[in-house]
Amino acid sequence: MATVVVLVLAALFTRLGFWQLDRLEERQAINISGQERISASPVEFRGLLDQSGDDLDSVEYRRVTMRGEYDTAEEVLIRSQVELGQAGFHVITPLRLDDGSAVLVNRGWVPLSMDSPPITAIPDEGVVDVEGWVRLSQNRPTLGPEDPPGDLAVFNRVDVARIGDQVPYEVAPVYVVAMGEGSDELPVTVDPPDFTEQGPHLAYAIQWFGFALVGLVGLYFLLRRQVRQST
Repeated sequence: MATVVVLVLAALFTRLGFWQLDRLEERQAINISGQERISASPVEFRGLLDQSGDDLDSVEYRRVTMRGEYDTAEEVLIRSQVELGQAGFHVITPLRLDDGSAVLVNRGWVPLSMDSPPITAIPDEGVVDVEGWVRLSQNRPTLGPEDPPGDLAVFNRVDVARIGDQVPYEVAPVYVVAMGEGSDELPVTVDPPDFTEQGPHLAYAIQWFGFALVGLVGLYFLLRRQVRQST
């Protein structure tokens, strides 16, 4: 009975190890694609979105340019954001385009003391040029906090549809993270994603294979002792 249990567990641990290697391969593919997109020359946002159709996944991390006017009256904050070890918010401001629609723009991080939008560090008035990269709308995790109904000033995540429900114009189904020039002024622009990060998958795979090996080695010595005792 013990032999069967050990063999079943070893097979399970081995399968989990290979599953983690598959996850690592998927992560590496995503990293390569993301790095290629964010390194490419920027394109005009509206044209990119029109070309993508319903395939929004194909535009994530693409660098884009936009021209419009920020509407700070509809600005909101995203809580639980950290910059250099300090808690704060991300500032999400609609950028009104010339066709009357808007794009939600993550303009960067501000400290907890700036908790009432519009924040003090408002963008320049009038038409501005914005360059950044596209991100998909953020979904609520299974156990994540839920934003209550009604018009809110602070949200738990960049849920584009939810934020768009409380503004008086059409909002693009994705949002854009604005790129900065390295200025120390607020908001502090968000750093580009790290596409060299591989995640813990390789370490987990080694761990699962190690568990399987330990079980099989232990089983070998157990069976060898049983054989010796029976002779």
